[in-house]
Amino acid sequence: MSEIRVIIHGAAGRMGVEVLRAVCADPGLVAVGAVDVTAGGDLALPDGSGLIPFSSDVADIINRTKPDVMVDFTTHAVTMPAVLSAIQNGVRPVIGTTGQSAQEMDEIAALCEQTGTGAFMAPNFSLGAVMMMHLSKIAAKYFDYAEIIELHHEKKLDSPSGTAMLTAKDIVESRGKPFLHTDSEKETLDGARGGNYEGVSVHSVRLPGYLAHQEVIFGSLGQTLKIRHDSINRESFMPGVVLAVKEVMKLDSLIIGLDKLLGL
Repeated sequence: MSEIRVIIHGAAGRMGVEVLRAVCADPGLVAVGAVDVTAGGDLALPDGSGLIPFSSDVADIINRTKPDVMVDFTTHAVTMPAVLSAIQNGVRPVIGTTGQSAQEMDEIAALCEQTGTGAFMAPNFSLGAVMMMHLSKIAAKYFDYAEIIELHHEKKLDSPSGTAMLTAKDIVESRGKPFLHTDSEKETLDGARGGNYEGVSVHSVRLPGYLAHQEVIFGSLGQTLKIRHDSINRESFMPGVVLAVKEVMKLDSLIIGLDKLLGL
């Protein structure tokens, strides 16, 4: 099989830099172009193997490099135009940016179906985080109370994280009904109990020193169960990204969640 040609949308960002390094390190992949708002000229590959075109215009890079896959780690405001442009040109997007509305996801799915082009989106590309969510869904059937604490670096744009919201939705669906929830008789600080999704209190921590961490706490009479995952650095997401880049080549529709690729 020939190498998969990859462009990175958001190549100058923290995740984009790691994605470019991971693509260069995998013998089955080749980085052919990069996109970022501050781009211009060429970008040196991290392994020293050469230069690739670097532009602020997604359509320009697609036209110049003829990629197979576009990996997107940007912001919600720029993701949708880039993803739609990619699919319209037969380029399969791997989307790591969260925050899309249901209507936007439907639009991506419809365009994939119309063009026969595969696409993949995941709120978290860490294999350990996916296992944490999977085990939480199993446990949810046996507990009446649940809370989620997610902890991220201080520059994360959204709260709660996409992973925390997906976890909350998944465990409620697995339980088959909302969790029980106790409100304080007196709340001396608004929001002290966190956000409430179907009985699940979700708490967001934003501090320097954290990267991406989540703990799901289940409670019942006389006991608690804690399921926690910690991403220590951004390298932890790269095996999942590389897997998605390879698997999206086999898709002809939109698939959401790394668990689908792992057969969970």
